[in-house]
Amino acid sequence: MRHLIRHTTRYHYTDPVSYSIQVLRLTPRQDEHQRVLRWNIEAPGLLEEQVDAYGNVTHTLTLTQPHEAIELKVTGQIEVAPLDDGAVPGEDSRLPVQAYCVPTQLTACDDSIRAFAQATLPGGLRGPDDALALAEAIERRVAYEPGITDVRTAASQVLALGHGVCQDHAHLFLACARALGRPARYVSGYLHTDATHMASHAWADLWWPEQGWVSVDVTNRQYASERHCRLAVARDYESASPVRGVRTGGGAETMLVDVLVQQ
Repeated sequence: MRHLIRHTTRYHYTDPVSYSIQVLRLTPRQDEHQRVLRWNIEAPGLLEEQVDAYGNVTHTLTLTQPHEAIELKVTGQIEVAPLDDGAVPGEDSRLPVQAYCVPTQLTACDDSIRAFAQATLPGGLRGPDDALALAEAIERRVAYEPGITDVRTAASQVLALGHGVCQDHAHLFLACARALGRPARYVSGYLHTDATHMASHAWADLWWPEQGWVSVDVTNRQYASERHCRLAVARDYESASPVRGVRTGGGAETMLVDVLVQQ
């Protein structure tokens, strides 16, 4: 399936920013099943490209002149091949899989998560079908509702709140999988769907020794498919977010994001 993607991120500041640096993970991963046909990032400065420890294509934008706004525009076309029950072939995995067993602040497992995981899968994560069962249990427990959580909401808080978005579903899935002893990682990207709030999306990969990484869309309770375009993978959102940075000055910040994914 071929996707046409347009993604614009605008930052506005109440006071001038004297210095800012941003890391952009806005270029699709160089995985075997997805091929970039054309891709362009427009930014108000030079972009320094590199590949990070997770195998993600990143660009660093540094602005040293005073500015009151930043606009980032991505346009491109990508071809994504179907996945066999979510199995991700030939991807750039630079870290040992054990690195994805390590909990993070956003995916730490507490007693409530451990009890939820064990009640859902008393026999543990024994195969890909169990991964879908875990996704279904999370979707039933945590209703999709924007505006309740933010990028700092941890998995334990998501479980307690019972509301969240795709990012929260993914973090809770990671916390449960790691509690059950299975390596798992966060995926950020795009999803072709009729639901506009899911054009920019997040899901999870689970490691099986026999199959490698299997990609699960927790929010939609299904394996990832040719409708999913992968931007970045990491242990959680913080290391896979499309845009992340720091600044000096600027006062209050407003961010507007507009994403369109078309077949």
